[in-house]
Amino acid sequence: MNAVKTSEGLLNGFSRLRGGRGKAADRRSLETLVYMGGSVNYGCHMAASEIIPEEQAELDKALYDALNPLASAIRSRETGLSTDRMWDASPVDVALSVLAAWKVMDGEVKRLTERAAMTAGSYGASYEQLGAVWGITRQGARKKWPDAVSRPAPATAGKSTLALFGGTAELAQSTSGGWGWTGRGADGASGTAADGAPYASAEEAAAHAGAFLKEHALDIGDQS
Repeated sequence: MNAVKTSEGLLNGFSRLRGGRGKAADRRSLETLVYMGGSVNYGCHMAASEIIPEEQAELDKALYDALNPLASAIRSRETGLSTDRMWDASPVDVALSVLAAWKVMDGEVKRLTERAAMTAGSYGASYEQLGAVWGITRQGARKKWPDAVSRPAPATAGKSTLALFGGTAELAQSTSGGWGWTGRGADGASGTAADGAPYASAEEAAAHAGAFLKEHALDIGDQS
């Protein structure tokens, strides 16, 4: 399996930097420049959740396709130069511009990861389950995503409150023993459990209320 390939925009700029050498040589040089020590061992035993080499190659290609315009935009703002000249620089400057683009992508991945964890939590996933997926402990998952799982406070006279995604929901137990909810999302939308109190437990009602609050949450980035 070949090493990860850089996108054509970065490669062409680096080719000019190297004085017009062949693309194969320039590709190897830029990969070495940006990913020293970053080779992948595809022969090791993989867990079920890990990806196979073919999937890794496709993911790498997709990431580089996303990185290329971002790195070019960052480089253009940094240098103020035209597209055909902005990569005419030292290998250090080129590598640092690429690294700056990866930093932006890393921040976006973390933001979307937090959103995925909060979505799972809103549907009833526990910190044990989140930690198992991420390969960390329950305590580690709680520290990483402190707002992902919100359990209702101990019920007082059949009532409790759920706060999640910037909204709140009131959970209430009916005289028949079932649980229902009414809530208001962060965007101001109101909602209630269908058919009064159809849920067998406060936890089940909280999961459905959490899904409503998630649907009517403000963007996570807007809350930070």
